[in-house]
Amino acid sequence: MIDIYHNILWPRYKGAVFSEAFSHAHKAGHKVRFFHISSTGYGRTAYSGVDTSYHRYPYEILFDEPYEAIPTWKMSLRLMREVWRSKNRLILMPGYHRVEFWAMLVACMLSGKRRAVFCDSTIQDQADHPMKRRLKRFFFSRCDGVFVYGRRSAEYAIAMGADPTKVICHCQAAALPHSYNAAEANRIRIANAPPAEAPRFLFAGLVCRAKGIEDLLRAFVEVRRQLPAATLVLAGPVVAADQLPELARSLGLGDAAQFLGAMDIDQLAQQYSRATCLVLPSHTEAWGLVVNEALNYGCPAVVSDCCGCIPELIKEGRTGHTFVTRDVDDLARVLLKATSSFADVQATMRNCVDVVRKYTPARAGRSIIKGCQKILKRART
Repeated sequence: MIDIYHNILWPRYKGAVFSEAFSHAHKAGHKVRFFHISSTGYGRTAYSGVDTSYHRYPYEILFDEPYEAIPTWKMSLRLMREVWRSKNRLILMPGYHRVEFWAMLVACMLSGKRRAVFCDSTIQDQADHPMKRRLKRFFFSRCDGVFVYGRRSAEYAIAMGADPTKVICHCQAAALPHSYNAAEANRIRIANAPPAEAPRFLFAGLVCRAKGIEDLLRAFVEVRRQLPAATLVLAGPVVAADQLPELARSLGLGDAAQFLGAMDIDQLAQQYSRATCLVLPSHTEAWGLVVNEALNYGCPAVVSDCCGCIPELIKEGRTGHTFVTRDVDDLARVLLKATSSFADVQATMRNCVDVVRKYTPARAGRSIIKGCQKILKRART
């Protein structure tokens, strides 16, 4: 009845969400098939290898090569053929911004199949050329459903021509370690949270300028001036060309700025438990799954105001703070503010867990299948 496509197999969170979607569809008696265009791509293996332990659903991988190595024409023809031959009534496409996804849309329209699309963009992280906007308006207006992460991506989809009644929310969630236990996470955080006078700020992700790391390092200089015992931990692979460790040294940060390199999901869990807060200073961020991860460990987040997880996950002063994107002074101000805002570790942890419990793979999976059911029911009527 339903074909669901995604670009690469690599993301654990998609594995967790699609597993729940498959389980929910199976219980409801619906047939659903999953396709991944490739196993990995765009340097994802720099984070870690492909961990398929979260992918508890049947799936087919269409190409053996990394995504970016597949010729566009070859990918487009294969996807058009898969859509055309499918006996299922609904095709859920992975996106709208690449030629191969347009090929899928055309195949759906020519074969008369219902079609929907995942949209993870927001107005805050997109500055579209007028021609791109017109193309997106055409794409979204020809879809029977648009699956979005939260309010900001919903607003973007509607602004781009999607029918508001066809927008389906809450399709995003993080994949936690298999060993995750909320009570144990609470105990560990209470035992390890740093004192306000010696805060420990954490960044988790690809360490590059696009993620706002230069802004973070420069803001941290001011934080260190006022709180000499403060430390900044950067967990993730470093883009060598951006020379950020060299910048940290030139700013005189020394050992106060620690570049830990790539870390696995269990190692990151330890970092969340020991941090005053997560810092996500991205210049563009469709959502920010690391915020989901951090909140599950009672770790609040300071995020740039372009992040898509605002306002769902960031409750000002309770689960996090926001600052003006690219504004180094504002970032420094908010980091200093966080040391007092989140001094009550137990209260902060309760706030974080209370908010993030609404964003689980189970709920996201159910939202996808219920959205598909809604599209098919509308088609029948």
